[in-house]
Amino acid sequence: MQKFSKEYLIRSYECDKDGFLRMVTLMNIFQDMADTHAGLLGLGLDFCLEKGLAWVGANYRIIIERLPKLHEKISVETWPAVEKRLGAIRDFLVYDESGKVIIRASSQWILINFEKKRPVGLRENLPQYQIIEERSIDGDFEKMESVGRIDCQRRFLVRYDDIDFNKHVNNAVYPLWALEAIDYGFRDAYQVQDIEIAFKKECKLGEEVNVATEVSGLTTLHSITSVTDGRELAGIRIRWKSR
Repeated sequence: MQKFSKEYLIRSYECDKDGFLRMVTLMNIFQDMADTHAGLLGLGLDFCLEKGLAWVGANYRIIIERLPKLHEKISVETWPAVEKRLGAIRDFLVYDESGKVIIRASSQWILINFEKKRPVGLRENLPQYQIIEERSIDGDFEKMESVGRIDCQRRFLVRYDDIDFNKHVNNAVYPLWALEAIDYGFRDAYQVQDIEIAFKKECKLGEEVNVATEVSGLTTLHSITSVTDGRELAGIRIRWKSR
């Protein structure tokens, strides 16, 4: 098995007001890469639907040297890097046109029985699964500390377009909520350097969510909870740097 690589041209509607690639678009690119590669390996969406299986995101970590800008061409590389009993880790590298790595990312996924919503063994259900023993980011996903002090918070209503084919909020929406919950002046002064996401519970159409944020220097912690029943949907930690 080989790594899968694809080029992307950054378009205007994928950029923020300063011309940098939006975080939500970066997450969608990673999802596109993972879906496409899994399909080429014979383990994609159609195969999983036929078997009653689904991949559910558990963790993400993204380390950003710099974000690509409008009209820039990037190359994205992905591969399954680690096999676990109930899932797997898939890694990513993003290169600029000179071949320099500008973004590193790692994602952890759990294989579930779609109807029962319960984890199932990877090897028992996907015996042909293969990995490349190479990591874009060394180490495992760190435990996310809890928000201790609420410095700001904001509520969002889950929109129809936030829902994916699994019938719950798409993974790319959670960091978007966290970023939107931060003071806009802070966003103008700083940019994301390192973001970690721990997905905990699914969120569905029509729910209202609350994002509680703690700001400690250039690190922000975010707890995303359902207003309906208080369950925590995701925890996010972001480290920032000056623009």
